[in-house]
Amino acid sequence: MKEIKLHDTTFKIYIPETEIAEIVQKIAEEINNTGIENPLFIAVLNGSFLFAADVIRKITIDNTEVSFIKLASYEGTESTGKVNELIGLNQDLKGRNIIILEDIIDTGITLEKIISLLEKEEVADIKVATLLFKPDAYTKEIPIDYIGKSIPNDFVVGYGLDYDEIGRNLPHIFKLKN
Repeated sequence: MKEIKLHDTTFKIYIPETEIAEIVQKIAEEINNTGIENPLFIAVLNGSFLFAADVIRKITIDNTEVSFIKLASYEGTESTGKVNELIGLNQDLKGRNIIILEDIIDTGITLEKIISLLEKEEVADIKVATLLFKPDAYTKEIPIDYIGKSIPNDFVVGYGLDYDEIGRNLPHIFKLKN
């Protein structure tokens, strides 16, 4: 499966599942070695569900909790530039150590919205972990604490990332074929 076709668009393999597993292991080890206490991991749905599940299984910190938030800012292969909160957090976050788990950070618009929502809840600390980071697209000043892999500003799909809601189930990450 070196190439796939989703809708009418062809993608080629970019990051194989073996490399993804190495990235996940590296991020989990970095988090495990921080000394953070009682972290609440917040996975950003839908894209980060596979990444979050894989990272969480490798976390060895006591009293770890997981929650989810769902926001949307994409249509097709382009960011809309607007973030719509769809599903919020239900628990009390005051004084909590938060680690946001993102599948990909490109412009930073979604991340900025999440950070602003969390700061209103008076959390103790916020860290950000992302599988993929697009430094050329990033427009914000928010520090990203754990970066799995920096990539060019290409559209990618697979391992939770979608193209108009399909392709999340793919074990590898693919990019548009030129």
